[in-house]
Amino acid sequence: MGAKKYIVNVEGIPSCTSPISQAVVANNMCFVSGQLSTNVAGEYINGTALEEAKLAFSNFFMVLESSGFEKGDIVFIDIAFDNLDNLSEINQLYLELFPENKRPARTIYQAQALPYGGKIKVTGTAVKDLT
Repeated sequence: MGAKKYIVNVEGIPSCTSPISQAVVANNMCFVSGQLSTNVAGEYINGTALEEAKLAFSNFFMVLESSGFEKGDIVFIDIAFDNLDNLSEINQLYLELFPENKRPARTIYQAQALPYGGKIKVTGTAVKDLT
């Protein structure tokens, strides 16, 4: 029997100008595409690294929840920055978003350029416990 797979695109989260799906659910896993600091009108919101991170995470969680998953299901977060000098304030936000015993694995790196001149992009994977 093959994997059950479907595409998720959420109203209220603007689709990117790139030809991507906001998320793909395969069996008990959800793969969320990179989320930026965009508002519901599809406008990129240029702010401080912390402001952009809050909006990108908000968009990430909205896509995740619309896919039938919860924040506690997240197993991996990938964060791209335009400048790692902002790491300490993003780490503080991360501590607020994910309590110590519920922190997903994480990768952080500096990207040469992000879409729309953004400061942060958040991508991740969630796994739903089906037992």
